[in-house]
Amino acid sequence: MIGSGFVAGFYMQGLANVNGHEVRACYSRDAARAQAFAAEWGIGESSDNLDAFIQRDDIDLFIIALPNEAHLPVSLALSKLRRNQVCTKPLGRNRDEAKQMWEAAAASGALHGYAETEVFAPCVVKARETIVNGGIGRVLWVRSRESHSGPHSAHFWDIAKTGGGAMNDLGCHCIAAARYFFGKEDKITKVMAWGARMVHHEKTEGEDNALLLLQFASGGIAHCELSWTTKGGLDLRNEVHGSDGSIFTDVTRGTPITTFTSKGAGYVIEKADIDTGWTRPLPEEAFAYGYQAEMRHFVECVKNKTPAREDYQDGYIVNCVLDAGYESMREGKWVELTSV
Repeated sequence: MIGSGFVAGFYMQGLANVNGHEVRACYSRDAARAQAFAAEWGIGESSDNLDAFIQRDDIDLFIIALPNEAHLPVSLALSKLRRNQVCTKPLGRNRDEAKQMWEAAAASGALHGYAETEVFAPCVVKARETIVNGGIGRVLWVRSRESHSGPHSAHFWDIAKTGGGAMNDLGCHCIAAARYFFGKEDKITKVMAWGARMVHHEKTEGEDNALLLLQFASGGIAHCELSWTTKGGLDLRNEVHGSDGSIFTDVTRGTPITTFTSKGAGYVIEKADIDTGWTRPLPEEAFAYGYQAEMRHFVECVKNKTPAREDYQDGYIVNCVLDAGYESMREGKWVELTSV
């Protein structure tokens, strides 16, 4: 595990329910954090020496769970050594970084997996199965929403380090969901976006709210709603409307348990703003979001020497869409998606 922060913890939760592997070592840029992470998750070894860490020949898979600006150099170093690798979202801070990562990983001949949880979430996988079986006919329109009250770490408010604001942070998931529902063979051809900083003026130079429209070659439309100003915890929903029916998924606002507490109840759900009053705790959070399924998939890909169903090419396409979205924000018009 390369990283010791928020997403690395979720990956460890996912891996806890995956058979046939051992997380042998973890890396952090800070030795104390690496040691603390290893102790928390029962990992035998920790390191703050990245060069030595990735040189190890007893590791079958390296998972990049680092801040956005570190993805490119770490991935290129792994590719140079022909290591199997998985990277968290977004693949790069822009399409150029993502393309370098994809091309180097592909040339290495090793596994490259794009850790996009949305398309591994059980309810989303079931929705896709319904679509493939013809349950709603031809997909016409997808609405995907991801929102919360803002990043968990101050680092993510810095758009120079991350690549963008709320659209960059949350749009990755919604774009991937739309591609999954329409089918990857149905290419995104045009992109339009709006974004504004409406609340967090002192925290970021990026947009804290955004709308993203995607036009598909089939004529279908997807619209993505992204926000860093939504209270009440992570809001994660999809709608898929077809010629013969509709599908609705709601991971976080339709949970199977509702509580009212007058005293602090502890952890409720990702990005929850309060733990008192009426709350909707989410059981098996890592499972519901798709962390467990994606980690199982990547482990099995290494064991069976099979390609990942979400790889760095998919991450590159998402970065291309995001770049087109930011161009659309600046120019106020539809932007054609090219070279994808």
